[in-house]
Amino acid sequence: MSTYQHIAQRASKTPVRQLCQVLQVAPSAYYAWQRQQGRPAPKPAWQVAVRQAFAYHIQRYGTRRLRAEVQAQGHAVGRWRIRRVLIAHGLRAQQPRSFVPRTTDSDPAVRAAPNRLLGQPAPAAPNRVWVGDITYLPYRVRPRQGGGWLYLAAWLDRCSRKIVGWDVRDTMPEDLVSEALRRALAVRRPPAGLVVHSDQGSQYTATRFKDLVAKHGAQQSMSRRGTCYDNALPGTTHAESFWSRFKAELLDGGSFPGLAEARLEISHHVAYYNAERRHSALGYHSPNHFETQFKTTS
Repeated sequence: MSTYQHIAQRASKTPVRQLCQVLQVAPSAYYAWQRQQGRPAPKPAWQVAVRQAFAYHIQRYGTRRLRAEVQAQGHAVGRWRIRRVLIAHGLRAQQPRSFVPRTTDSDPAVRAAPNRLLGQPAPAAPNRVWVGDITYLPYRVRPRQGGGWLYLAAWLDRCSRKIVGWDVRDTMPEDLVSEALRRALAVRRPPAGLVVHSDQGSQYTATRFKDLVAKHGAQQSMSRRGTCYDNALPGTTHAESFWSRFKAELLDGGSFPGLAEARLEISHHVAYYNAERRHSALGYHSPNHFETQFKTTS
């Protein structure tokens, strides 16, 4: 077996330049030999890893997260090289939609809770601040009939970005957000003093919801009316940004056949989101990995 054949057999697992360096062969000479063999050079291992990661995460990762993914596999490659690979193969990450139906219906006569996050730093540990919101999800009612909306309520841990509780229905009753919070409280069992933050929607100002918060020793917090940038202030979570990305990755421009299918798909996506999806704010770790590291270091 010639030196060039030896390189060709191992090029799929080891970079060609590294093999050439070890065997003291000029890369240009190897590529010239390949052209003479009438076959294209194998793709570098890092390019294969980029395409595999892009496919595995179902178009959810852009260049930043792809870089973190392939670097974790041992490939030292930057965003610009990754971008060139995506462009060359016609690959494009999912983009959030801009249209957002109204999901907040507040009552001016009801006294809202103060915004306890204003001027406060971001929480330093999980289960200190949970942020909740309601978003719409399109679904098809029946063939040849118009579609409708499903409504998803979720609670997000401000520190770890983990979805700690959720519920989905075809209407927006007060119990939609209460049930999502009950599930989160039952699983997480946060200590007293947890701040539960939301907008001033009627579901969050309802008496039963307030009683649920108080029963578990938590403090209710609300964004100020007419101040849509409250959720973007330092120390808080921009819920709308989270929802737009979450829905883009969940729906990919489509819609659900019905409520049962939506529950199943959301359950799968939440599991993926918490366990695998890398977050730039967490050093490109997943929420579960971040919380595990936090417990270990604490």
